Amino acid sequence: MVPSVTTRSHAVDVRRRAGWLPEDQGDLESWLAGHRERVEARGEQVVLHPVLTEFLELMNTEPVVRMYMNQMIAQVPSTKPYRRRHLESVEQMLRLINEVLTMAPEFGAAMVATPLGAILDWTMGTPAGFAAFRDPRINAMLKKVLTVWCEFLSSSDSLYVLNDSPSGWKSAEAQRTVGMDQFEHDSQHEHWGFASWNDFFTRRFKDGERPVASPDDDKVIVSACESTPYGISTDVERQDRFWIKSQPYSLEDMLANDDSVDQFVGGTVYQAFLSATNYHRWHSPVTGTVVRAFVQEGTYYSEADSEGKDAVEPTNSQSYLAHVAVRAIILIEADDPVIGLMAFVAVGMSEVSSCMIDSKVTPGYHVGKGEELGYFQYGGSTHCLVFRPGAIAEFTLVAIPQPHDPKAPLVLVRSKIATANA
Repeated sequence: MVPSVTTRSHAVDVRRRAGWLPEDQGDLESWLAGHRERVEARGEQVVLHPVLTEFLELMNTEPVVRMYMNQMIAQVPSTKPYRRRHLESVEQMLRLINEVLTMAPEFGAAMVATPLGAILDWTMGTPAGFAAFRDPRINAMLKKVLTVWCEFLSSSDSLYVLNDSPSGWKSAEAQRTVGMDQFEHDSQHEHWGFASWNDFFTRRFKDGERPVASPDDDKVIVSACESTPYGISTDVERQDRFWIKSQPYSLEDMLANDDSVDQFVGGTVYQAFLSATNYHRWHSPVTGTVVRAFVQEGTYYSEADSEGKDAVEPTNSQSYLAHVAVRAIILIEADDPVIGLMAFVAVGMSEVSSCMIDSKVTPGYHVGKGEELGYFQYGGSTHCLVFRPGAIAEFTLVAIPQPHDPKAPLVLVRSKIATANA
C-alpha cells in the first residue's frame, strides 16, 4: 500500500528542465529585448490582426478589463531584477503579441518555446495580473488570440523553421536533442513530410520505439506521457485549498465536478510534466472501457497567488493549474477490478492549451493499455493520473519525483510506473 505522502519537484526545476523557457534568465531577457527591437523597427503603423483589434475594443468598452490590463503593466516592480521593463503600455503589448501570431518556435539552446508567456511573464505575478488572467472576458479573448496563433502553426507557412540552419529543427543539434531518428519522418523531403509546425510537433514514434510494459498484465500501470515526474499525493481530499503555497489537490475542482469524484476521495494523484522537445501524445495507462471524455474550459495564464512575483510563465503553479487551466479529462473503468475507475487529466498551460481527444475515445470504447488517447496541439505541459484509494500497491523508482536532481531520468511513455494491489 502507498503511504500517505506528498512529493513534488521544485518549481525552478520544472520551468527550466521542461525547456519551455531558457535556463538562464539573461537569455530570456535577450530574447525579449530582440523581439521588442524587431517590432519597434517596423514602426507603429503596423496593422494589428483583427483579433487584437477586438481585444483593444474590449478594453475600450469594458472599464474593469482596461483597468486590469493597464494596472498589471504598471504594477511590475522597478527594483532588480525587474529593472529592464518588458512592457510600457497595453498598445505596445498588443504589437508584441501581433508579431508572434506569424512566428513559429525556433530551435536553440536558449529556446523560447512560449513567446506569449514570455511577453506577459512579469504581469502574471502582479495583483492586477492575478485578477486579469482569471477574468472570464479576458480569458475568452486570450482563447481567440491563441486560436489564431494555432491556425498559423497548423498552416504550411509555419514550416519555415524546419530548416538546417543553427536555429532550424533540421540542424544536427536539434535532431540530436529531439531524437529525430526515433520518429516517423521522410528524411528525403524538404520538411520531412510534415504539413505544418503542429504536424511536426505532434510527430509519432516509429513502431517498436516505445513498447507497452507487460501488455498482458492488467496490474501493471504504464506512463501516459513521455514526461518527468512532478508529484505524487495520497489521501487526496474531495475539496481542498489548491491555491495555497503547498497546492494540495482538490478532486472536485480537478475533475470539474464530475459525478465520479466521490470514488477518488482518499486516493492517489500522480503528476508529471512534458518537455518542449519531446513527444506530446497521450496513451492509456490501463486497459479498460472509456466512461467519459471531455475538454473542460479554463484559464490560460493564471498563476497561483501563493507563488508571489515570478519572472517566468506559470510553470511554478503546476498543481494549481490542474484545477483551473484548460484540460482534457478521460475516465476509464480499468479491466482490473482493483484499479477500477481511474482518471487521466491532460492539462494545458499558457500557449500550450489545445487538448485534442482522439475521436474514437468516447463512452463505451474499450481501450488497450498504451493505446493513444489524444495529444497536445503545440505543446502540452503536464498531466495527472487519479486513482481510487487502495488501487496502487507501489510506484516504480523512476516514477518517484526527484526534486534535487536536475537531470532526473525521463519516464518513457508506455513504460511501467506503478503496480496495482492484488
